[in-house]
Amino acid sequence: MGVEERLENLGLKLPRAAKPAANYVPYIRSNNQIFVAGQIPAWEGELRFRGRLGDDVTLEQGQEAARLCALNILSQLKAACDGDLERIARIVKLGVFVACTPDFVDQPQVANGASDLFVEVMGEIGRHARFAVGAPSLPLGVPVEIDAVVELMPGYGDAPPTGRYRQG
Repeated sequence: MGVEERLENLGLKLPRAAKPAANYVPYIRSNNQIFVAGQIPAWEGELRFRGRLGDDVTLEQGQEAARLCALNILSQLKAACDGDLERIARIVKLGVFVACTPDFVDQPQVANGASDLFVEVMGEIGRHARFAVGAPSLPLGVPVEIDAVVELMPGYGDAPPTGRYRQG
């Protein structure tokens, strides 16, 4: 079963890939890897969660925010793969940032919202390395931001890398 079919079976839809909010690109494709810039819990441009864990955001809300970040990562990956999520060989690593109070220590449980989604949707290739760290605040007041490194299937990373390389 493919990624799109699993999404449908889970009753999930992907939002449109968000445009960058500042002077950066949403992803970089380099050789057989895609580096996805930090994604926040927004749906079609509307922030769905704001606040900090340990203050005004519950653990369950943090997990839902992380899950939405993961859906936004999949949207960026779909754009990077010319609409074909089957080009993904594996999710390599997630970087999970959690806005929280100094005494909040459940960042890994928040990150599970995203990690669980990748495994549900992608199976074994959705398992990944990750870090989950706390921060006093995140952009736009969101409680979670997640970036990703993804490996492409052999033969799909042959496109020229984005960016320029200095010669000599």
